[in-house]
Amino acid sequence: MTRSFPQLSDIFRHGFDTVIDVRSPAEFAEDHVPGAINLPVLDNEERARVGTIYKQQSPFLARKLGAALVFRNAAAHIEGPLSHHDGGWRPLVYCWRGGQRSGSFGWMLQQIGWRAEVVEGGYRSFRRLVTQAMYDQPLPHRLVQLGGHTGTAKTALLPRLAARGVQVVDLEGLARHRGSLLGSMPGGQPSQKAFETALAQAFDGLDPARPVLVEAESSKIGQILLPPALWEAMKLAPWIEVTAPLEARAAYLNAAYDDILSDAPALKDKLSVLRFHRGHALVDSWLGQIDAGDRLGLCASLAADHYDPAYEKSMRAIAPALLARVETPALDAPALDRLADRIAAVLQTSVI
Repeated sequence: MTRSFPQLSDIFRHGFDTVIDVRSPAEFAEDHVPGAINLPVLDNEERARVGTIYKQQSPFLARKLGAALVFRNAAAHIEGPLSHHDGGWRPLVYCWRGGQRSGSFGWMLQQIGWRAEVVEGGYRSFRRLVTQAMYDQPLPHRLVQLGGHTGTAKTALLPRLAARGVQVVDLEGLARHRGSLLGSMPGGQPSQKAFETALAQAFDGLDPARPVLVEAESSKIGQILLPPALWEAMKLAPWIEVTAPLEARAAYLNAAYDDILSDAPALKDKLSVLRFHRGHALVDSWLGQIDAGDRLGLCASLAADHYDPAYEKSMRAIAPALLARVETPALDAPALDRLADRIAAVLQTSVI
């Protein structure tokens, strides 16, 4: 039995006990339905081998080999990770396009007595819905951007605002990048498709009648591009701007970027590429601060001499409508809590 999902929200709220992606690990790693588990009926090498035989020898030989591998692997899954399920278990199965891989596995599960269904059109139909939401249709949400110079703790404010009932989407969290030259995070970034899936899911759970707060970003976070629907909505969004003294910002950056600042050789490599933009003298002074262990001085200079000019140039170019400019003398935890209260109040009282 196949199941169609006309709307993206339908598959996000599928109601099945388990979603099983039977594609190869490489396909799964690039992107998958949120919450799915990967039980490949062909691993990466097997899929490549079958594909080669299909193209170079014979479709019949490829299907014969593929069938043997699929049922062998499916049997291992049933004896292994699926063996604990009782007779009432309802799995939803998909492959690339709802064809032989998911059809064969779904049939086997049904023969056992499990109430398995197969996604009509497979992952390809799911990806089409994500593309419609992120590329082809306007975002139905009204956005507000949280802006401010680098080091004004915007990312740290997001969970505090969410706890106060503000609708928030953490773009840098979804992109797994802090959005700057020094913004890389352990584990690297997701694929573009995986980011868009996570983004679509995040917005799907929000009320379009209420504003959604996002951190102000350029059109690219690390290597991830913001899809057109989001970027167009961000360009039209009003801003709430956070301001803080340079000393407080440097202290915040020193803590927030501890992993980067603690790796002196890697940090020097990252900063050395700025010689063309900021000049040899400034970069040499940064390298000297690294050697001297002057992390606070380095953070202050990076903010004042590198990030601030870029931010101010960007602000002149985009000239966003400001809902409020919120000042704070400090960026420690109590100060951020007070700041979150004030920003939440702005969002509650402003007409957006």
